[in-house]
Amino acid sequence: MFPFIRLVKDMLIASRQPALGLTDMHVSRHRVWPWDLDGILELNNGRALTLYDLGRLGMGLRAGLMGTLRAQRWGLTMAGSSVRYRRRLHAFERFEMRSRAVCWDDKFVYIEQSMWQTNGECASHVLYRAAVTDQNGIVPPDRVLREMGQTATSPETPDWIAAWIKAEAQRPWPPMQDEAPAPILKSVA
Repeated sequence: MFPFIRLVKDMLIASRQPALGLTDMHVSRHRVWPWDLDGILELNNGRALTLYDLGRLGMGLRAGLMGTLRAQRWGLTMAGSSVRYRRRLHAFERFEMRSRAVCWDDKFVYIEQSMWQTNGECASHVLYRAAVTDQNGIVPPDRVLREMGQTATSPETPDWIAAWIKAEAQRPWPPMQDEAPAPILKSVA
């Protein structure tokens, strides 16, 4: 289940923090609770992605995006991600999450987030491709910025993000388009 109580807590904290610039770092602090664990008693990888949601929402609130989404009746979607897990986070362990928008193009905003243990070790790092949407599809980032009252140009796309964008462009969609999926269950007639 989505951590709604944590979401409310984090939004209250973010609403009391100073506004962020478009590419400024949002830092939030969290703890691994027993219901966040997997079968080997560490932070579940799916739950880690859910917790990253909290960091992005706090960042969006502080940058003014959330108010614009509400005013325009727009949505926000994650259009892709690439994640690295490097250190285990255990029950009751505290960690810091860092979230920031790195750059954008004509469709997507590229956001990086990371979780840091109290000893200074990075536990995981994720790159997201995010899109604002309306009833017609993707809303270009330049239009979103105008509605937010900003006229910034994107910082240069780092090489590692450009390489990921290029790799994603080569990835087939829909997957397995040349193969018919095998039936999972025999039909009972």
